[in-house]
Amino acid sequence: METPHEIWEALGELPDEEVLHVITKLFFLYEEELTRNPADPEALNFFMRLGTALTQTSQCNLNRR
Repeated sequence: METPHEIWEALGELPDEEVLHVITKLFFLYEEELTRNPADPEALNFFMRLGTALTQTSQCNLNRR
């Protein structure tokens, strides 16, 4: 298994459109897991953290304007 540092480096080497593909793939994998098991704690945690990251990013972008 790759370490988080190795994965971060690999992401940094990808073109932007491929990073979007990775994020989309992750989203759908966890969405499928929730379809199979709506109480899956790992999938629920992923979406909670993703929502938090989106909110924080949106707030940072608003503060820059």
